[in-house]
Amino acid sequence: MRALSALVLSAVSVLGVVTLSPASAAPEGRGQQVEPLVIGHRGASGYRPEHTLAAYELAARMGADFIEPDLVSTKDGVLVARHEPEIGGTTDVAERPEFADRKRTKVLDGVRVTGWWTEDFTLAELKTLRAVERIPELRQQNTVYDGRYEVPTLQEVIDLARRLSRELRRDIGIYPETKHPTYFQQLGLPLEPELVRVLNRNGLNHPKAKVFVQSFEVANLKQLDRQLRVPLVQLTSASGRPYDFTVSGDPRTYRDLMTPAGLREVATYADGLGPAKDSVIPRDAAGNLGQPTSLVRDAHAVGLKVHPYTFRAENQFLPANLRSSTNPADYGDLFAELDAFWRAGVDGVFADNPDIAVVSRDEAFARR
Repeated sequence: MRALSALVLSAVSVLGVVTLSPASAAPEGRGQQVEPLVIGHRGASGYRPEHTLAAYELAARMGADFIEPDLVSTKDGVLVARHEPEIGGTTDVAERPEFADRKRTKVLDGVRVTGWWTEDFTLAELKTLRAVERIPELRQQNTVYDGRYEVPTLQEVIDLARRLSRELRRDIGIYPETKHPTYFQQLGLPLEPELVRVLNRNGLNHPKAKVFVQSFEVANLKQLDRQLRVPLVQLTSASGRPYDFTVSGDPRTYRDLMTPAGLREVATYADGLGPAKDSVIPRDAAGNLGQPTSLVRDAHAVGLKVHPYTFRAENQFLPANLRSSTNPADYGDLFAELDAFWRAGVDGVFADNPDIAVVSRDEAFARR
């Protein structure tokens, strides 16, 4: 079993390589508890267009322990950071007449989607595009940065993490997600071989590397378990099922993976669980924050860390009782939501507002 219990959540840098040091703190329930991680979700995407070097850098400067690039492939097999392979909503491609003929309708994990796709662009072509804010109706302030930033490669994200680790004198980890792995495998552009090559090339494929690799699918994590020596994280949703299960005819759902029996299987190939936050603390019938489920306890019982997603400051994303107004774009009480999750025992959080998550964590653990 690939248990994370032999790793800590604080790091040191050795010869410029991002590393994770051996555990020095006592296990939970014995003495001092290791503070949870703050993961900059797509960077500091509450303040800059997501998956840009500017968003990643801001997250690190705000105190995030890790920055999270979602990985998709270009036509020439380069891994780049985008939320989805369809980039009509996250770049200015729709305004580029030279790429008007690239617009296509494709089936992505069983759903027909129309737009522009990374696998139809070479890296050189993608580099001519510029990022835009994905949800401008909620984050109008981020739109002032539209058109300023390129689509970064995984290598550029690693280079940034190393530069900031030296400058900030603390290691900034990377937490890449393989997006739609079955989709890219079917295109003949599998994500996993290139991910392994990039990690190997950068000296990051070893147990002390400050790297997590995550996926919503299962088969590719099992494959990576045989190739990578860094921690793997099984992502789950509150509903639905892994798409590779759909393709293979496996009837199980994400809920099945989060049962005690399902978690025992996950622990045979992964080191952590990345659930939707409602799987940890659901909302009641009125939409208010409810009581924790047994998920954290059950995952810890089989040696899995728990890093729920996604914590965002806007009312749109908060429980009803923590909203500040009826305006979905106004900030609500993210501090109260985070405090409930720290008390529930999570080992880290994915946050669009890493500055708030860092302050909340530091305050919560100063009281313990």
